[in-house]
Order: sequence, then structure tokens, then C-alpha cells
Amino acid sequence: MAQGEKKGFIARMLEGKERDEEYARSTLPSNRWALFWDIFKGRFSKLVIVNLLMVLFFIPLIIVIVFRMSYISAQGAMLPFSQWLLVSYPAVPSIVGLPEQLTVSTNLMFAPFFLIGALIAGIGVSGGMYVIRNMVWTEGIFVANDFWRGIKINIGVVLGSTLFYGVMLALMLLGIGWSEVFIATGTGNAVLFTISEVVAYIAIAIFTIMYLWMLAMGGSYKLKFHQLIKNAFLMTFGLVFHNIFFIFLMAIPVILILLGSFFQMIGFAILILFGISLMLLIWLDYTQWAFDKFIESKREGGKVNRGIYEKTTRKGGAQSKAVQEYQQNLEAAMSVKSDLSSRPIKPITDELKVYELPESFSRDDLKKLRESKDAIMEDTQKYAEEHMNDEKYVTYNAQFENAEEEEAGKEKGKGKKKSKDKNKEKSDGGEAEK
Repeated sequence: MAQGEKKGFIARMLEGKERDEEYARSTLPSNRWALFWDIFKGRFSKLVIVNLLMVLFFIPLIIVIVFRMSYISAQGAMLPFSQWLLVSYPAVPSIVGLPEQLTVSTNLMFAPFFLIGALIAGIGVSGGMYVIRNMVWTEGIFVANDFWRGIKINIGVVLGSTLFYGVMLALMLLGIGWSEVFIATGTGNAVLFTISEVVAYIAIAIFTIMYLWMLAMGGSYKLKFHQLIKNAFLMTFGLVFHNIFFIFLMAIPVILILLGSFFQMIGFAILILFGISLMLLIWLDYTQWAFDKFIESKREGGKVNRGIYEKTTRKGGAQSKAVQEYQQNLEAAMSVKSDLSSRPIKPITDELKVYELPESFSRDDLKKLRESKDAIMEDTQKYAEEHMNDEKYVTYNAQFENAEEEEAGKEKGKGKKKSKDKNKEKSDGGEAEK
């Protein structure tokens, strides 16, 4: 854009700064944080589309959650948990521990449905995970096609990981439920049951982080299931503080829902529009950093820093590898003479048309077809001859003529050198024979 040209307010908001060379360099993501914001701002509409596709697969799980909450509410309304039992007749027996027992029985009843809903949701996650992983790798994507392709590629590892996590979660919650029952009824040692509850909650946190690592590794590497569990366990404890921080970032929409009131509405809106995609983007961007540091950099031929561009210093300032590669490719392309750019090509007009053969044609029709093609070829050749001396073609061809002369001179010099070498070899051979 020429200097002095002013843009309007809307244009400045949409376009931002001038698209000069320094601006292009500054916008290239050079770290994972910059890559996250680049994807979030530049591909937000695609994140929304991916999220809506995944939400469709979450509908069965949402229905199970709503039914469970309704069932618990109905039990609370029908049973006299908040009434003074001595007022009515007949007297209701002691209900000590009854709420905890109902919670356990409810969880047992809904556990299979939860697991089925989670597996269906996992199908959507497998597709969305593939699309967002390609975004993190800055590869070109077609959301709908890549979503279904991702389901085909990742469905095995995602469903296996989801089944493993679902079973572990159900066992931990069942243990917590029975511990609360025994504490409420005064059966056994309350301290030991409290400790077991704390251990179960810690185990749930560990299995949750492992599950997320299994998804990330399964979507990027081909590993056997036992290797997936082993590596997820190592990454869970090896990067424990990093894991906690990024899971907290992922959980912001859920935290807003738990806050209730106005924040709950915002949390639900975020989850429906782009919340799941945002969670996957945060996690896959973070895990890619970990893969670069601990896996890709350690193995031969590993692809490090996918999606980000390392800055290098030059006279003109910081320039990314992407810009360097682009300039090198551009220079290589410009050094090759293009047949399309070196000669005039007549624009397509409606003046001359190819004769269309009827369904039943004769020799005269074939003759007309050939004559129409010959007329177009003659007209094109005439146009090329008339405009061959136009300035743009003369200038373009001149820059390659010098290069061709230099190349011919080099080849001629090489030929002379080879002939001299051959004559020298012959003379040396003749002297040797003498």
C-alpha cells in the first residue's frame, strides 16, 4: 500500500498493520504460545465448526447426565431426607447412610450408560483431535473431510483409551461411594475410609492426566496399548506441574459453569461454540512442545518444532526459516524461464468458436470442425506475432538471454577443456610408447 494512503476504521480493524516485510516476519509464530494465538485468531471459524461436529457426538453423554440429575432430584423429592420423622405415622425407620447408599446404587445403574455415552463422544473426539493436530502442525485442512478421516484413523486408540479411563473412573467412584456409606453408618474405621477417599481422588486425577496423554500420543504416534499406558504414566509424573497448569487452562469453561449464575451461561455458551476445540487446542499444542523436547529431538530424523518458525539473525533483522525457504523457492522459480510468460497468449474471446458436431454428423461437419480449429490456431499465432515486441515480453526474455549466453559460454569452455585434456592424454600416451 502506498505511503500516505489512509485506511478507514473498519479496514484497520480487519487488516491491522501494513503488510510490509517486517510485519510478515513479526506475525510468524516462533513459539507454542504464539502458535496457539495464531490458530485461535486465524482459524476460529474452523474451530467452531469442529466443535459443533464433536458436540453432536456428545449428545448421548449429555442425555445420560441430565437423566441422572433428574433421577437424583426425584429421589430427593420423594424420600423424606429433610423431614422430622417423628411427626408422621407410620414412623419411618432410620435413614442414616441412605443418601450415600442411593448415590452408590444410582452410580451403578447409570455407569453402563455413562460408558456407552463416553465411547460415542470418543468417536467425535477422534475426528476433532485429528483436525486440530493438523492445525498445530500448520497443515492445510478441510474440516469435514479431515474430521471423518480422523475418525477412521484415531477411533481405535481413542475408544481403547476411553474404555480404560471409563473403567478406572467407575471403580474409583464406586470406592469413594462405599467409603462414604461406611463413614455415614459408622461401620469400620472412619479415618481409614477417609484416607481411601483421598487416595481415590488422587488416582482419578492421575488417570485423567494419563487419559489426556494417551489421546495426544495415540494421535501422533503408532504405539501398542501397553506402551501407550507406560508412556502416559511417565509423562504424567515427569511433567506434573506443567500438566496441572495446562489442565487448569483447559478447565476454564467448566469452572465458569461451576461458578453458577451469569458465569454458568457463559461457560455453557463457550462449550457449545468452541469449548471442546479450545481444550484440544491447548492440550495438543502443549503436548507437541513436550514431544519436541523429549521425543523428536532425541531420535534421528525427528521433526522438531512443527508449526513454529525458529528466528535467525540477519543484516536486515530477524528472519524466520519459513521466510528464508519462501525466498529461496521464489528465487529458484524466477530463475527458470516460463513459456507462458515469455510469449503473448491471446485472451479467450467469443469471436472464434470450435464447431460443435451434431449427434449424427457427416464429412462436411468434420471439415467444418477442422476449419474452426485451424482458424483459432491461425488467429492465436497472428496475435503472438503482433505482440511479440511488446515491452513486457522483450524485458522478460532479455533477462534470460544473458543467462543462456553465459551458460553456453561455460559449456563451450568446458568442451574446450575436455578436448585439451584428451589431446594431452594422447600426447602423454604417445610419449610413453616411444
